[in-house]
Amino acid sequence: MTKFVLDGIGIKGISCAVPSERFDNTAYYDKFGKEAVDNVIKMTGVRYSHRAPEEQTASDLCFVAARNLLETKGISPDEIGAVVFISQTPDYRLPATACVLHQRLGLSKNCIAFDVNLGCSGWVYGVNIVGSLMKTSGIDKALLLFGDTSIRTVSPEDRGAVMLFGEGGSATLLAKDTNESVKGELMTDGDGFKSIIMPSGAYRNRNGSTERVLHSDDIVRSDFDGHMNGTDVFSFTITQVPKLIKNFAGEAGLDQYDALILHQANLYIIQQISRKTKVPMEKIPISLDRYGNTSGTSIPVTLCDAYGDESGKKRHLLMSGFGIGLSWGVVEADIDSKDILPIVVTDEYFDDGIIGND
Repeated sequence: MTKFVLDGIGIKGISCAVPSERFDNTAYYDKFGKEAVDNVIKMTGVRYSHRAPEEQTASDLCFVAARNLLETKGISPDEIGAVVFISQTPDYRLPATACVLHQRLGLSKNCIAFDVNLGCSGWVYGVNIVGSLMKTSGIDKALLLFGDTSIRTVSPEDRGAVMLFGEGGSATLLAKDTNESVKGELMTDGDGFKSIIMPSGAYRNRNGSTERVLHSDDIVRSDFDGHMNGTDVFSFTITQVPKLIKNFAGEAGLDQYDALILHQANLYIIQQISRKTKVPMEKIPISLDRYGNTSGTSIPVTLCDAYGDESGKKRHLLMSGFGIGLSWGVVEADIDSKDILPIVVTDEYFDDGIIGND
């Protein structure tokens, strides 16, 4: 396990953006059958999600979220010393999408910009990455951008996955403040790297098949579709995640927190974590019923959904992300609700980023 303490660093702003299309999973009645669809909705808790148009990418959503955050807080782009983009659906294999966002946001040439490939645990990991950069440099303000368009990573025939995921982007502002501190703990179990995987699409299995065929788990998919071993992931989540949450809280216990903000994996998993940690569901905000599982964006989305319209009130929060890798972690921070913005709805996209074969 890796514990971290970022004294003098605070989370000073959170903004989220989602596409305008609000998709209703009951639209799958004709495709999968009413009983099957209703069972998925009941188990996952996902009735609606937001889906991006073909031209819109995760970075477009992050750009809108970041622009909204900077404008609302009156921060000049020149004040940003680092931008880290975390996603598993980048604009290109290369270059890093963070460089594209650096240009679009008009950031300084003195600003660090790079990508990180992580999914559902990416926001909690990202807080550590960005905060650590700030602690070892003269950077006073930095942006953590997380976004995914996860629907594009799964087979349209995979009813469990295609009805689970939503799409969105987020921007989190970290800033130096002697009165603030962010703490956390991160963990990884690489033995589970096959538990959530897209076998082809990079450079290990370059000759994978694009044909979608029926697999032994009764899912029709290709080698270029993401696949999740539900049994392995469920077992990992309901054992390792509650254990970390309780151990991190220590003797002070979980009652010290105003809320537990969990990655919105699915409702049943959240309920099991609630049961095992003895944190009542009333203290665990839910957003997945309306936004779906938005990968690592789900923690910022849940914060913006729960507190984005609230007048200023500082909350002592524990946040936990978990998933692909397998990886998981927690972040503890005091966040003022005045720094949490309402969710923006947008179909904006970067036209100059669409590059043909000239």
